[in-house]
This record gives sequence, C-alpha cells and structure tokens, in this order.
Amino acid sequence: MLILLCTPPSVGANRVNSKRPVNLDITTIKLPLPAYTSILHRISGVILFIGLGFLLYGLELSLASEESFDALKTLLSAPLAKFIIWGILSALIYHLIAGVKHLLMDMDVGDGKESGSLGSIVTLVLSSVLIILAGVWVW
Repeated sequence: MLILLCTPPSVGANRVNSKRPVNLDITTIKLPLPAYTSILHRISGVILFIGLGFLLYGLELSLASEESFDALKTLLSAPLAKFIIWGILSALIYHLIAGVKHLLMDMDVGDGKESGSLGSIVTLVLSSVLIILAGVWVW
C-alpha cells in the first residue's frame, strides 16, 4: 500500500491507460442507426426543456391582460418566433415518436438488430413527414 501511494502518478496512469481505447474521437466512430436515433431523442428532450421557458412566457403574456395578449399575437407573427415555435413542435414530434419506439422496445417489440434498424428508419421517416406538416401549419 505504501508503494502505491509513493509512486508518481504517471507510473500508475500508464498501467491504466494501456487498456483504454486509442480512438476517442466521436466523429470517427461509426455508430449504428438506432444509436443516432437514441441520441436525437435525448437532444429533443433537452430542446423541449429549454423551449418550455418560451412557452411559459407566452402563457404568462396571454393571461396577464388584453394588451399583453395583443402583444403576444404580434410577437408570434414574427418569422423568428414562428421558427422557434416550429423548432419546439419538431422536438415534440420527434421526442413523442422516438419515445413510443422506446416504449415498444421496452415491451420486447422490435428490440432485435434488424428490427431495431427498421424501427429507427420508421421513426426518422414518420418524424420527418410530421415535422414538415408542422412547418406548413406554423408558416
């Protein structure tokens, strides 16, 4: 025990680092499609969490007074506000569809290698179509 405490940190670090992977650059690692859809599911959850602040601010403006409601209507007619609303709707749509896919996988439906890839493709295609339709609806 005394020997381990007295050894320089670089000596102990070399023994541990020799078993770690050499390539730690995430951009060069080839992940399967279900991994990307899972990462996007997490990112959409973060976007929803941040977007909740915008939605609560809009709710507060709509309920404060008639003047603030008119101001909110004017604010929501701006292109930037429409883009933010579309982004929040897009995150909600993707998060919902990917969440249903994850729930099905939790019930052992589509959790194999081939069915997982098919589920990811269905998730991406269905989300893309609904996100485009949401964009048409918002604009």
